[in-house]
Amino acid sequence: MSDLLDDFRDDGDDVDEPTPELVYGSVDEFVREYLRHMYTRPVGPGNARYRWAADWWRYPEAVARLEGLWRSWEHLRLDPATGASVWWRDHADPHMHLLLSPDGPFAKSKDACEPGEPLPYTEPPKMWFPDVRLMGD
Repeated sequence: MSDLLDDFRDDGDDVDEPTPELVYGSVDEFVREYLRHMYTRPVGPGNARYRWAADWWRYPEAVARLEGLWRSWEHLRLDPATGASVWWRDHADPHMHLLLSPDGPFAKSKDACEPGEPLPYTEPPKMWFPDVRLMGD
């Protein structure tokens, strides 16, 4: 009788769902290939309205926020209905508002770009952001 009850109680939780493949293997790849092309604000020093540092990876707050943006983007991209909108509204815009702010972590940056250009980018040191898609389970 116990076997029958166990079978009845089985709700399918032990079924292994395949883990979706990541589009970007690291926060660096996400920033380099996607994010800096989506936020094409004019950035610069002095009285510029927006700030950005090409070496964003030197700023712990920026790394933490950008890592969150990447991970939330990877998750929400799987929702075909409202995922993109939710990502922009709840994640990208609030974090980028703080990161691009003249008093944010990049306040002293002198990096600049013109309207419509991708945000400045400098490659981080090798192996700072390894591709997690290549790591073993």
